Amino acid sequence: MPEITMPKLSDTMTEGTLLRWCKKKGDKIQVGDILAEVETDKATMEMEAFEDGILADIYVEEGGKVLVGAPIGVILAAGEKLEDLVKTAAPVAEAPAPRAAVSSGRPLTPRARAAAARAGGAGSLPEVRVKASPLARKIAASRGVRLDSLKGTGPGGRVIAFDVENAPANGSSAPAATASSPVAAILPTPIAGMQETKIPLSGMRRVIAERLLASKTQIPHFYLSIEINAAPMMAFRKEYMEAKATKITFNDIALAAVARAAMDKPKVNASFAPDSIIQYGSVNLSVAIAVEDGLVTPVIRDAQTLSLEQISAAVKDLATRARDKKLKPEEYAGGTITVSNLGSYGIEQFCAIVNPPQAAILAIGAIIKKPVVNGDLIEIGHRMSITLSGDHRVVDGAVAAEYMTALRKLLEAPALLLL
Repeated sequence: MPEITMPKLSDTMTEGTLLRWCKKKGDKIQVGDILAEVETDKATMEMEAFEDGILADIYVEEGGKVLVGAPIGVILAAGEKLEDLVKTAAPVAEAPAPRAAVSSGRPLTPRARAAAARAGGAGSLPEVRVKASPLARKIAASRGVRLDSLKGTGPGGRVIAFDVENAPANGSSAPAATASSPVAAILPTPIAGMQETKIPLSGMRRVIAERLLASKTQIPHFYLSIEINAAPMMAFRKEYMEAKATKITFNDIALAAVARAAMDKPKVNASFAPDSIIQYGSVNLSVAIAVEDGLVTPVIRDAQTLSLEQISAAVKDLATRARDKKLKPEEYAGGTITVSNLGSYGIEQFCAIVNPPQAAILAIGAIIKKPVVNGDLIEIGHRMSITLSGDHRVVDGAVAAEYMTALRKLLEAPALLLL
């Protein structure tokens, strides 16, 4: 008699919105059937059935927001009845209960309420079972940190020792704001006579806020900027499209160069771990894509092995499905270095925020026409600004400078990308 619970469909997902039930109460269910559509913080996903039976009850109406692990319905096998949930709730001691009910729809099931009561009374709920390393569990127990309050940075969202060591003793994943803290100081207050519109935070915007705050407060950022001669890249793109009869963008060329340079200077293609620096042998390129609710960073895997046409096709496909919220969880996980390009918006230069756990992000600006010095002459040239934001725990200034030099070489002689 399996209860259907809200699955964790992305590494940053803490709750999901049940957009639509694909089955009705009383329908016969088979393994693999699509039960519902769920909106996560990054995409809209289909939720499959893992058991055969009858959809006996639905706890959450369409549009309800549900915490990961909370029950949303129940499938009964042949001969089972809903009353069995009540009869079997009391003896069940091993099943962890969700720590909160849904924000709309029905309350927790009898089984969940019984588990909650055994854990500490009808009004309290135990920790959700989370993936964590043995060392992380040991440190959490000694410090009184709740593992289910942390965002794991290990493989597959696993909580590791680093996550616990950087959490306060009260168990929250970020220090609580106090009256004297900067976070509390900048909270908005009503302004008399001014019309205001309150826009509720979407799941995506909430995750963006949490991750970027953590990045800027926990990662020591530093920045290096270069200005490259974009004329060779412009000429290369024109000749390439004429020869290949296919369209590529300046962003495609930049992505290929970023990946190739990362293989030449692999120290930037890395992450920080509690007791080591993890250096990757391949470049999984995260590409920042603007969507309606914010920003996603789907990944082009093994980007250093791809041709310009393959990179161009991958970016178009990922961007289209990102905006339609059709990306799969594995398509925005596992990136090793990120590129954010605002050149199409006319932005000449900017600094991006490191995308943890990665150690570097490249911010690419627009190609602009400007006067440049060539020997003793002032000429009209085309220039493009690129800024690297680095995690100083992993990358030093000289290492980042060597990488930027390698990147400049490729972009100012883009034919090298064809070798």
